[in-house]
Amino acid sequence: MFDYVFLIILSPILFYYLYFLLSIYKGLNNLHFWGSDNLPNEFVTVIIPFRNESNNIIQSLKSIEKQNYPIDKFEVIYVNDSSTDDSEEKLKSQINSKNIHVISVPDDFAKKAHKKRAIKYGIKNANGEIIVTTDADCTHKNNWLKTLLSGLDKNTGFISGPVEFIEEKSFFNQLQRLEFASLIITGAGLIGANKPMICNGANLAYRKSVFTEAGGFEGQMELSSGDDEILMQRIWKMTDYKIKFCINKDSFSFTQANKNLTQFYNQRKRWASKGLFYESRSTLSSIIFIFLFYLCLLMLLVLSFINTSFYLPIFIIIFMLKIFSEFIVMARGCDLLFDKKMLKYFPLTEFLHIPYILISGITGIFGNFVWKERKLSR
Repeated sequence: MFDYVFLIILSPILFYYLYFLLSIYKGLNNLHFWGSDNLPNEFVTVIIPFRNESNNIIQSLKSIEKQNYPIDKFEVIYVNDSSTDDSEEKLKSQINSKNIHVISVPDDFAKKAHKKRAIKYGIKNANGEIIVTTDADCTHKNNWLKTLLSGLDKNTGFISGPVEFIEEKSFFNQLQRLEFASLIITGAGLIGANKPMICNGANLAYRKSVFTEAGGFEGQMELSSGDDEILMQRIWKMTDYKIKFCINKDSFSFTQANKNLTQFYNQRKRWASKGLFYESRSTLSSIIFIFLFYLCLLMLLVLSFINTSFYLPIFIIIFMLKIFSEFIVMARGCDLLFDKKMLKYFPLTEFLHIPYILISGITGIFGNFVWKERKLSR
């Protein structure tokens, strides 16, 4: 009796997961390419929060100073979020452009919000109507800013740009690059399907007026993460502005992958910790159904050892269906954004996917992690 009850429960979960993948695929096909020649008229402020980025801050600065964008049309504000190293001193000593400024967040300004408080303080001091955010450990191509912003017409309130891990020779790096690319592809497809759910704060653009209209980070300042996805979802839900994804490869932000498994684990816990704080019911439902799908896969695998003849064929069929469907989505996403060579690691990552999703999801609920040398609880 249990066998058939389990299958009845599994069926709608499987159907939803396949529908979710189909939505991503269709959304990827809905994305529109744009060039870099349609710059907005409004003044632009690029906000780059940083904490203890001594090893990366100069590379970031050099990348920003090489931007092919009219210098009288934008400013850059580096926001020091309580660094304890020489990041700020090193940065100030190397600035050569008059439109680049460094400010520090006051100690008593939204203490628990961390990165969000740095961005909010940057917006408070910004002269631009258009806000662009990236990270201090990122570099960009020379046309990054003008490419990203060329899609920001009067009806667009938010643009998500692609982010990629810099390629290294290590096996761990290659696995991370593919996994991270899958997140970017998923986010792009869902935006194309008008179901925005995932984006990355290392490459975003939005209007300051839209940020205010959607309530900014209000009610979320106690949450250490969420400066990207929760804001995007608020703008989608609370305003009439469009959400776009930029598929032009000149618009990439490039950053380093995690150096070890501990860093990777803490990063994914931090990202997962905001899941239950999404304000959109449809987004929260998607997260729950996806988690349940992977939980059911694990249960099928365990039950296969108990009743091999019944459960093992079902597990194999569903797992192969998962691999096939996800590969089609990833192949389409790589056509648009990434090097298809990274797909050679796809079969292996499919086996790692089940424990990875379940562990990061469960531990993220508790929200305890280390980020930028801070011990945080969401």
